[in-house]
Amino acid sequence: MTLTFERPTETTVAATVDSLRAAYGERTVTTHAVREHHSHGEGMQDAGLPDVVVFPETNEEIASILKLCNQARIPVIAYGTGTSLEGHLKALYGGVCLDLSRMANVLEINAEDLDCRVQAGVTREQLNADIRHTGLFFPIDPGANASIGGMSATRASGTNAVRYGTMRENILGLTVVTPDGRIIRTGTRARKSSAGYDLTRLYIGSEGTLGVITEIQLKLYGVPERISAAVCQFNDLREAVNAVITAMQLGIPMARIELLDDVQMKACIQYSKLEGFEAKPTLFMEFHGTDAYVAEQIEQMKSITADFGGSDYRFADKQEDRTKLWKARHDAYWAGMNYIPGKQAFSTDTCVPISRLADSVMAAKEEVAKSDLVCMIVGHVGDGNFHVLITFDPNSADERHRAELAADRIAHIAIGMGGTCTGEHGIGIHKLEALKAEHGEGVDVMRTIKQALDPHNIMNPGKTIPMK
Repeated sequence: MTLTFERPTETTVAATVDSLRAAYGERTVTTHAVREHHSHGEGMQDAGLPDVVVFPETNEEIASILKLCNQARIPVIAYGTGTSLEGHLKALYGGVCLDLSRMANVLEINAEDLDCRVQAGVTREQLNADIRHTGLFFPIDPGANASIGGMSATRASGTNAVRYGTMRENILGLTVVTPDGRIIRTGTRARKSSAGYDLTRLYIGSEGTLGVITEIQLKLYGVPERISAAVCQFNDLREAVNAVITAMQLGIPMARIELLDDVQMKACIQYSKLEGFEAKPTLFMEFHGTDAYVAEQIEQMKSITADFGGSDYRFADKQEDRTKLWKARHDAYWAGMNYIPGKQAFSTDTCVPISRLADSVMAAKEEVAKSDLVCMIVGHVGDGNFHVLITFDPNSADERHRAELAADRIAHIAIGMGGTCTGEHGIGIHKLEALKAEHGEGVDVMRTIKQALDPHNIMNPGKTIPMK
């Protein structure tokens, strides 16, 4: 099966823009600056401008917009906060960008049942601020202050995934507007169900190609009695990774365990003004639970890391100290971007079975070295997921090409180890060929689903699923 799409004519686009402006007035924007802002995320700057940006405020408005676009065969791209890394937001065929920032309300909090319902434009930090009074929190932390809708559409995870899972495990149900303008609810507030097809999981990770996610029913968790962060440094990267593997195999229930290699640490020390650290492979860890439970986890980890040459621990128990420490980790991307003057960097990610993690990390380093480029490793290594930040000269087509080839080889190495080409970034436009290698004939099944739910291929066309 082959998916097709052709850029709509200027006449069709103009008529559609006129209809949108008549319906939504100043919330229909065609200025170049706004269109350019909505043309890309934080990854490789493959800008592709939409023809118009619309700021809807209700499910019904989105339904009306999709009906109009479906009839006119106008592409639609949903936009959250613009933190994507794989080209999800590039308007390959122009069209309508739906900015969901005005749909940013926490609709209900069910503290007794540990769940809530939010609109897609609510950000991770906003949600946790709004529910703080309940003693609950939402744990999924991809680093960026992404929108919950975007996190759902890309099946995001992040630093807490080793303990709390990914978006896939923490979404109970969705409200989705289909390409033909139907508003559907998937799932319920129940923690399990065997009622029919699992439509919720179908839309999670669909990257805006099957419909627009507008509301999300989420699991919440009680704030732990104690949260303790710790940092341990190593002289050898492989040994640092092996310490993580051992901890996971022994079942130590870490909340977070993050790896930064020596180059990434050097970049973070420079960018975030970290004091008291050396440019060495480093584990950032966090422990959640009662005082006794946290103390037990820490002693177990100290024993493991010591066996692999780890340093004494530096702890951060106060919230402000933990926040400062984790901000440095979350700023790792921007630290890498600014590491070498005149260079840019782009991030790629893979995920492998935990037993192959050390081999995969070292192979990634070797692949980039072969390309005569510099890379940094940062990863949510507790679940086998890590990111490679590759630097290149933005004015050199050759360097960019070498960087892209290295990223592709890293993806295929992970697939060969029984892993995936992406643990959390998604496919977008940059990993379409890797998806074929990973899923084979399964990709044609994905096209069949896409064709059935979006027969005119208006939803983010050219992304996530290879056209042929």
